[in-house]
Amino acid sequence: MSKSIAKATARVTELRGVGPKTAASLKEMGIETMADLLRHYPLRFVNYPEITEIAALTDEEVGNPIAVHAEAVRELVRRAGTRVQLCTGTFSDGSGEMLATWYHMPYLRNTLRPGRRAVLFGKLNANGKRFELQQPQIFTAEQYEKLLHRPVPQYALPKGIGEKTFASLMEQALALSPPLTDWLPERFLERYELLPEDRAVREIHRPQDMDHFAAARKRIVFDGFFRFLYDVRRMKETVRNEKSDFVFDAKAAMTAFSAGLPFALTDAQKKVCLEISKDFMSGSVMNRLVQGDVGSGKTAVAAAALFSVWRAGFQGALMAPTEVLARQHYRTLNELFGASEDGPRIGILTGSTKAKERRELLEKLAKGEVDILIGTHALLEDRVVFSALALVVTDEQHRFGVQQRETLSEKGKQPHVLVMSATPIPRTLAVILYGDLDISVIDARPTGRTPIKNAVIEKQDRPKALLHIKREVESGHQAYIVCPQVEANPLTALENVEDYSAALRVSFRGEITVEALHGRMKEAEKQRIMERFLAGEISVLVATTVIEVGVDVPNATVMMIENAERFGLATLHQLRGRVGRGRDQAYCIFVQGKKSREGSERLGLLQRSNDGFEIAAADLKQRGPGELFGAVQSGELTFGLGDIYNDYSVLQLAKEAVDALDQADFDLPVVHKKVVL
Repeated sequence: MSKSIAKATARVTELRGVGPKTAASLKEMGIETMADLLRHYPLRFVNYPEITEIAALTDEEVGNPIAVHAEAVRELVRRAGTRVQLCTGTFSDGSGEMLATWYHMPYLRNTLRPGRRAVLFGKLNANGKRFELQQPQIFTAEQYEKLLHRPVPQYALPKGIGEKTFASLMEQALALSPPLTDWLPERFLERYELLPEDRAVREIHRPQDMDHFAAARKRIVFDGFFRFLYDVRRMKETVRNEKSDFVFDAKAAMTAFSAGLPFALTDAQKKVCLEISKDFMSGSVMNRLVQGDVGSGKTAVAAAALFSVWRAGFQGALMAPTEVLARQHYRTLNELFGASEDGPRIGILTGSTKAKERRELLEKLAKGEVDILIGTHALLEDRVVFSALALVVTDEQHRFGVQQRETLSEKGKQPHVLVMSATPIPRTLAVILYGDLDISVIDARPTGRTPIKNAVIEKQDRPKALLHIKREVESGHQAYIVCPQVEANPLTALENVEDYSAALRVSFRGEITVEALHGRMKEAEKQRIMERFLAGEISVLVATTVIEVGVDVPNATVMMIENAERFGLATLHQLRGRVGRGRDQAYCIFVQGKKSREGSERLGLLQRSNDGFEIAAADLKQRGPGELFGAVQSGELTFGLGDIYNDYSVLQLAKEAVDALDQADFDLPVVHKKVVL
């Protein structure tokens, strides 16, 4: 190991200001070493403008970030009594006056007293005839001067760690870490016009300007794609022409399974089942991706494969990305297989499985007394041992890395691998990203499901949409409302989960149960809320895109997405797929927060079409460069900073580089192999 890597792997506890509490907060975000910290890249950059006189502000600047150097005219007013504590006041810079409002910051009443000037920075809003800043950042004049004329990074912050503290830690890490020794061959840096890794890592955090930032980002995005594709190639070489110990005729089992279903399989499902049957008979290890649109019936296909393996006398495993989804699969498979004593014995293993239950389950598994094991990442633990694992199914493949899939496969003797993905992507992309797999497509929805009705509306039409939701709830149904942010951000002025859910509770006057859900919650709390929603105890769930991969709630008939123009087409389609799972008419309402020609065209496509593959192809074609660092990423197939749509050209370069590798003189460094993709 080189000196630089040794230094980079030093613990963050060596940094000034990192005590036990801060270390614990950093660890929750996966930051334990210097390298972890340096690879915690900014979400976005802010360019701080020159200070403006209040009198010079015009209506044309509403919605833009501005800065004023002003003082409170009188003491700030603190309003409490609701879930949202407000602190508001009038500020003057001598040329004019404006309002400023903060949420959950009552202490500012003592800080921003009359006579104490401060720089207030935020997005300008109109409040009647007056201008207003909501939740503006506060600086001294000296502090603000240092921020001018350079992009300032903003990060996803660990709980309990402020921006200034995190910035200090990052500065220390950048100063203490010696130059990184580049792991890519020099010829690749020249051929693909890539920065050296050390320069890229440093400039992504402290770019001189946006051009330097773009160059740094290109290298880091390239690395993320390269690591993934390298693993794909390595896995492909490993399994190529690999002979299977599990060769059997699955046709009879598939027929028996289909006959026992309460519904008929679609022709598309039958076609994929036939392809899987041929794989079982081929004598080689199956490595197949089943790609289907949301609600296309992939679970039934996976169940058919698992049933066939059980009938042949072997074991199967199904790994899901979340505990909630794992439990749903457990319930679904029990329903599909029936509760008869002579059916498959199904077990479930998650992080919350109690010690005694876990021990008994693993003992039965090792003895062959569990036929199908369903679980989360807990299936990857060393103590999980199968007696005859013949089939590994991974659900929502984009949530698992190649290495995780490989780890689970190693628990058997070359088991067959079936990969399920509900993320429709163009075949050109699928061939790159799933180069080690044969690809099957389910391109039809189960019979009996009514197509979702779509509508694109503007903010002023929101009351009508909420009235529609209220009527659906009163008729016994449920609804999702998606916001792009967890809490208010003055830089974006987008809808957020916390304020939206609070306002909705007031609006519905307690007549309708409203709950919030977002990624900052602990896993147990998220699971509890989703289970309550599934049980019908929550009528309206206000959430971030955390629900994109979630449980099926057939009773949910309305999906309303706020600031829909901020999301990628693929993400919007995935979210829409959360409704329409039952036989009742479902609706998806896209609320356009900021109108633009591009946004209207993209949302217009969603209004016209429910076909995920058509939308994915359009997404790849239309998206263009997109936001370099936006608050919202595509949500699927994430590779650190890389986005398969926005960064398609870089993905192609990474694929070319991996294909050009001379395996004899190259091996991916350990530090990069450890990165979970």
